[in-house]
Amino acid sequence: MMYDLYPYKILVVEDEEAIRKNYMIFLKMFFKEVFEAENGEIAYNLYKSEKPDIMIVDINIPKLNGLDLIKKIREKDFATKIIILTAHSDKYFLFESISLKLTKYLVKPVSRKDLNEALDLAINEMCQYTILNIKKVQLTNEYSWHSELRQLKFHNKIVDLTTKERNFLELLLSHKNRAFNYDEIFEYVWTEEEMVSINSLKNMVKRLRKKLPENIISNVFNEGYKINF
Repeated sequence: MMYDLYPYKILVVEDEEAIRKNYMIFLKMFFKEVFEAENGEIAYNLYKSEKPDIMIVDINIPKLNGLDLIKKIREKDFATKIIILTAHSDKYFLFESISLKLTKYLVKPVSRKDLNEALDLAINEMCQYTILNIKKVQLTNEYSWHSELRQLKFHNKIVDLTTKERNFLELLLSHKNRAFNYDEIFEYVWTEEEMVSINSLKNMVKRLRKKLPENIISNVFNEGYKINF
């Protein structure tokens, strides 16, 4: 890792004070802003107020466990990089972590080497993709997207979108130049109770394209969909 301090914000979520303090001391050697939380509720409030770039989360934390905390974040946010720490290595936790699109899954005790590698991976992911957190994104001279209001406008007039179209567009716009795979799209756009298929997705994209500038959504072969602007 570099010796200059990285400009990213990190949130450490760990209920064991001694372990948390050790992480804090170590991370402050490399990052300008490092925050800490001893339980899931404090962590979620810090997440909302500080908007960390990277989170290091222990699964077994009080009030709101690590998995539920991450699920809550992933309802609307795929940009924050999350490294999960756990004493568990069974298939249930592995399956749950995969569905949450984590940067890395680390089994305790975690060495500094393993943590460094996970942090490097998170930083490389952020450098590879442009993450759009600004309120208004100008797609073309005529089209714009307001992220807080979740509105698409054409010449300042709101374009009528279905909930799924809005969710899909919001996901693509969360990372410029990144292709989201089908599983990520299904998870973000559809609820668990809904039946979904590739044809459902293709039909939704076909309808949405009629409301957008030409060629702004592209299908990446064997990967998924991405936004172009």
